[in-house]
Amino acid sequence: MPRSVNHVASRARRKKVLKMAKGYFGRRKNVWTVAKNAVEKAMGYAYIGRKQKKRNFRALWIQRINAGTRQYGMSYSVFMGKLHAGGIELNRKVLADLAMNHPEAFKAIVDKVK
Repeated sequence: MPRSVNHVASRARRKKVLKMAKGYFGRRKNVWTVAKNAVEKAMGYAYIGRKQKKRNFRALWIQRINAGTRQYGMSYSVFMGKLHAGGIELNRKVLADLAMNHPEAFKAIVDKVK
């Protein structure tokens, strides 16, 4: 009696990986073994990239807040310290947006914590 193999599932698995490899260069897009390795590596980079994105945005927000506070003669660290001491609960994303797009509102916050 022949061995039972689930070709439907294994083919679906391979098709899924090859679909993810669409647009890759050379054999990475259509040869199963090469595509599998390329997709696996890409998924690892994507996972790491999702973590790095959060770090990069936080760093950008800090730079924008720092640039905004220095216009009013205050450093970022002093501003954040006074902000928390004053009980103002605004996160860095919101503060950075205010510093860039609504300078008058940001100035009001800076004046309040001074």
